Amino acid sequence: MRLVIQRVKSASVEVVGTKKVVGKIGKGFFVLVGVGKNDTEKKAHQLAGKLAKLRVMSDEFGKMNLSVRDVGAEVLVVSQFTLYAYAKDGNRPSFIEAADPKKAREIYEHFIDKLKNLGVKVETGSFGEYMKINTELDGPVTIILES
Repeated sequence: MRLVIQRVKSASVEVVGTKKVVGKIGKGFFVLVGVGKNDTEKKAHQLAGKLAKLRVMSDEFGKMNLSVRDVGAEVLVVSQFTLYAYAKDGNRPSFIEAADPKKAREIYEHFIDKLKNLGVKVETGSFGEYMKINTELDGPVTIILES
């Protein structure tokens, strides 16, 4: 599994063509989640735990020292199979390392459930849909985690 985590002041996701906002947060993390073909629910469980404890939210001195749970922040999670793009050979990426959609959805949903069980306020995008994403970055702070 691969996570691209951006600290944000706000973020929202709208399904293109519907004008419907499916996920919206204030201060917190915008997280792109890629699921690989060899990923498991155990890996999703571990990364959810790591994300919930990740100390990159600012404390009263402006230092990255607190987690989203510590500050009552939110997380917006969006599936992103293109995190498994392979473009070393040629100009057109291959996605053969990405999980098939059924497996990816199961692991993605397990990841979200685990975050919620850890006390994190979670909003989501719409799995498999083309989405318009709006973010107001805070920092910017971008962290990549991989299982």
